[in-house]
Amino acid sequence: MPEGPARPPDDPTMRAIVEALIFAAEEPLTLEDLVELFPGVDRDGLGAAIDEVARACESPGRGLQVIRVAGGYRMTTRSDLGEWVRALFRSRNRRRLSGAALETLAIVAYRQPVTTPEIQTLRGTDPTGVLQSLLEKKLVRVLGRKKVVGKPFLYGTTREFLAHFGLNSIADLPSVEEFGELAATIGVAAPDPAPGTSFEEGNGGDDEDGELDDESEDESERQDDGDDS
Repeated sequence: MPEGPARPPDDPTMRAIVEALIFAAEEPLTLEDLVELFPGVDRDGLGAAIDEVARACESPGRGLQVIRVAGGYRMTTRSDLGEWVRALFRSRNRRRLSGAALETLAIVAYRQPVTTPEIQTLRGTDPTGVLQSLLEKKLVRVLGRKKVVGKPFLYGTTREFLAHFGLNSIADLPSVEEFGELAATIGVAAPDPAPGTSFEEGNGGDDEDGELDDESEDESERQDDGDDS
């Protein structure tokens, strides 16, 4: 962190700094991040600076907006300009989530905490390889183990998942049908549940009936691909 001036920046300078930080941050910028950077500025003043940056981006003719995702703030392109942004990424042959990956991700999102065998029951195919890919992309994580024979790993979504889909929390997940429409905007097919099943049977990540066990898995276990699930 650079050494700050003897007194806090004036309002216009603070707004410019906050705008630059939101733009440059790899993860959504939180108010706590700003409090740490500017210990001499009160939280209300920092919150006001964020609000002013967001309002400035709402001006006509702007291509960017400030949205609240994953508990913080991120600068994104305006949704009504999405067609042009998607065209750019398609022209650069951007690597997207496969249909299988999106389907597995949807199951994890709507049924978490969920195990590999439970995902396989819904999809009808072994999801081990897809889960490993989602773990590497940091879209899912190991929450712990289920208290059943074999103690399989329980999977849930991550903060990166929220940021990727522009959600502030799991509570903001759309319906499965709306999720399919969202999937279409990123160039993959909408996920379909297996016959007679529903993605929305899960509890959104709460520990139900004590099924979570030993959430403090070591790093090697968190990178496990689920073979023993």
